Amino acid sequence: MIPKLTHHLSFPNPAYASAEGIVAYGGDLSPSRLMMAYRLGIFPWYSAGDPILWWSPDPRLILELDAFHLHRSLRKKIPYFDIRFDTAFSEVIRECGIAPRPGQKGSWIVPEMVEAYEVLHALGYAHSVEAFQNGILVGGLYGVCVGGVFCGESMFAKVSDASKVAFAELVVKLKEWEFDFIDCQVPTRHLKSLGAVEVTRDYFLMRLNAALKHEPSWGGRNLI
Repeated sequence: MIPKLTHHLSFPNPAYASAEGIVAYGGDLSPSRLMMAYRLGIFPWYSAGDPILWWSPDPRLILELDAFHLHRSLRKKIPYFDIRFDTAFSEVIRECGIAPRPGQKGSWIVPEMVEAYEVLHALGYAHSVEAFQNGILVGGLYGVCVGGVFCGESMFAKVSDASKVAFAELVVKLKEWEFDFIDCQVPTRHLKSLGAVEVTRDYFLMRLNAALKHEPSWGGRNLI
């Protein structure tokens, strides 16, 4: 049986998640609950009309910053984009929510998720990376910072390679800002091609717990 969350601010041990990786369902998307979840290696992921589902998959996909593969073809694309940080968070998350996904109907970035992550952004926990061309937003990504980990949530691209260039610039900055690694959450061919690897949940949680003791800065600003 998958546990149902109550008003009490707590989560079951992610080590006892279901075979699919579901830790619990229900609860809310308050900043306190969301940040508790991320610090435990748990994240929300569900469709419109369904209860909130909280996940801690096994295996987990992570990217060691030094393992990032900047392919020559992608390197050539970097000068064609103006990459910015935290200048258009709301636009990025909304574009991620409407971006078409092959084989996927609808989006898990439902309105209440958008609102919740906008609050996290206002509080300094959630961040965006944006790719512009001629002053127009053409790609980007967003995620949540916990300790020395950037937890990637979603990305979109209206122009070929826009999100990849944004991701490449994110890696450069995270190394400069002394982060530990990127949590890519679930395995995808695209992220694996960039150097991400699958690890066990136990290994991920061990790395996460160590990274929570690390307090890097985002863009020169101390994280909360």
